[in-house]
Amino acid sequence: MANAVKTTHHGGCPHDCPDTCSMVFEVTDGKLTGVKGNAEHPMTRGGLCVKLKDYEKRHYHPDRLLYPMRRTGPKGSKQFTRISWDEALDEIVSRWQAIIAEHGPQAIVPYSYLGNQGLVHGLNGGDAFFNRMGATVTERTFCGEGSSTAWLLTVGPTAGVDPESFIHAKYIIIWACNSVSTNLHHWHIVKEAQKKGAKVVVIDAYASKTAKEADWHIAPKPGTDGALAMAMIHTIIEEGLLDQDYVDNYTVGFDELKERAQTRTPEWAETITGIPAATIRTLAREYASTQPAAIRLGVALERHKGGGQTIRAVSCLPALTGAWRYVGGGALQFPVWEHPYKFDVICRPDLIPEGTRVINALQLGRALTDQPPAGAPIKAMMCWNANPVTQAPETDKIVQGLLNEDLFLVSAEHFISDTAAYADILLPAAMGAEMEDMILSWGHLYLTYNAKCVEAPGEAIPNNEIFRRLAARLGYQEENFRWSDSECLENYVDWNAPACEGIDLAYLREHGFARLKVGTKDDRAPHKSGNFPTPSGKCQLKAEGATNFVAGPFRQMYDGFQSGELLDPLPDYVPSRETPATNPELAKKFPLSIVSPKSHGFLNSCYANMAQKIQGQGEQFVLVNALDADERGIKHGDKVRVFNDRGAFEGDARITADVNPGLIVATLGYWRQLNTGTVNSISSAELVNMGNAPSFSDNLVQLEAVA
Repeated sequence: MANAVKTTHHGGCPHDCPDTCSMVFEVTDGKLTGVKGNAEHPMTRGGLCVKLKDYEKRHYHPDRLLYPMRRTGPKGSKQFTRISWDEALDEIVSRWQAIIAEHGPQAIVPYSYLGNQGLVHGLNGGDAFFNRMGATVTERTFCGEGSSTAWLLTVGPTAGVDPESFIHAKYIIIWACNSVSTNLHHWHIVKEAQKKGAKVVVIDAYASKTAKEADWHIAPKPGTDGALAMAMIHTIIEEGLLDQDYVDNYTVGFDELKERAQTRTPEWAETITGIPAATIRTLAREYASTQPAAIRLGVALERHKGGGQTIRAVSCLPALTGAWRYVGGGALQFPVWEHPYKFDVICRPDLIPEGTRVINALQLGRALTDQPPAGAPIKAMMCWNANPVTQAPETDKIVQGLLNEDLFLVSAEHFISDTAAYADILLPAAMGAEMEDMILSWGHLYLTYNAKCVEAPGEAIPNNEIFRRLAARLGYQEENFRWSDSECLENYVDWNAPACEGIDLAYLREHGFARLKVGTKDDRAPHKSGNFPTPSGKCQLKAEGATNFVAGPFRQMYDGFQSGELLDPLPDYVPSRETPATNPELAKKFPLSIVSPKSHGFLNSCYANMAQKIQGQGEQFVLVNALDADERGIKHGDKVRVFNDRGAFEGDARITADVNPGLIVATLGYWRQLNTGTVNSISSAELVNMGNAPSFSDNLVQLEAVA
């Protein structure tokens, strides 16, 4: 080892997480030997989460997919034989061309999400290719899209309060976000503010790791946060806690909101949320009278039928109290809205043929089985950066559809995942240290560079190279299909935007990251005097004439076939579809609500096949209150079955006071092939009322001991 060549390189965590950590790759003799957080990065500050601390082990895991493979056994059997890249690409192209000749290009469906957040190799990396093909457009609304629609309607595409500015806040509400497990580096800033005297309130349906570290945990019943927010609005208005000058000058629709909120009293909300009216009043008074006050909106707020309206109500609060006036005051949703990414260049929506249909990724099971889309039958699907068999709802329908011998499935993957097990052709994809990219951030205001510093093992190649090779075989002549990864980065970012002043790709390669020029954590107050990027230039408490839509990047930048239904112009509480209160007949069979948050030790389904990560996370489990367990004869540690008419899964019972009676909790990401079902076996594919988001927290189930 004395003569070993050791180097370090800039990296960016590619996972679906708001932190987008700046990392340091450690390479010895051409092999990735370690990964650590970049100590110079103001958010990462040298630390990584438990998922990333041994990232190199994932690169060299013995189960990693190294070569193209062709299925030789029944679908789902994981029986594959190695083939060459030429054989794989030739078979894919010939099968696709035959399908297009018989059924048209819309018989082919692309399926991806944020298994990689890179601009080049991530969510939108294959969009231009499939848009050029004329394939069905897939609306990808797994996480945050309902929140995005509601946020854009209320305050526009603003990054809101800088996550680093929370250090200046005196009152912080973390609303439906388990920051310790899913936004760790922001949580460090919140804890520093707490040490300086800020009060930290966590609003979450159960006592998460984050809730346990808060000064105050408020636990509304699942899906009732909108009633809580409306009652806060009522109290703020009724008790004169408004910043009337801010409301008069920088908002639209206050009189109408005031009228609606008149009947949304804390007593009304108590009957819905289970939170005492006095508690709601105290929360509203403290929030309105303590400045700067900051709200961190979690994406879990959207995950029930009324989720979009809930986000609307919460997003109105900072304008009513004038919290936007202050550095560290306001609300934080996704800072990505101020990042200068050129999604039209990445996705090439101009290539989409007029009239191309859209299917929603959450409803894949229905599209493949009992509710096929109008037009061409689905005859082929390509899946990359996604694992719908664990991550999408109505899992049993998805599996049923994937078992269809008439469906030609191509999967670009790192491992033979639950979805890849059903593929006809497997393509080995490169991992983080093996490709150049910039990693999109939806949780802070930094651009993050990722260097290629090692060669991929076997014959794995980056996603973008897969699409380059396919485009060449299909004869696509557009220039973008010939760009190298570096050329993509030059073209995918608006380097001339004011936010990029003093930043270019060379700078990023040298430093690894760069803060956008949008103010600093100590002076950023973007809406101190209004200036909201909305049609009115004001916070739209009322959004007159608004219709439902999904933001462009989540549907290949396609404007066609937006759902377009007229939306309520004012925020309000919209009841869930499946709760004992709203659906008592269903509750007779399935009396328990279930919440399925992200796992602490997995990143969605990434790492859930690695023994050391499973050991840290624990086997699949179900949190249950003692009252519900006793009623069913369940003891701590018993194997239990959770079920409804959509499906079932099994886990180990953990009896705890962390969940209230009537609620159980089971975390997301476990692999179906390693367990008896997973939590999305019971999830409904019905969509939320804005942004076509998922209703993962709007499900009723029953619980029983496994004999």
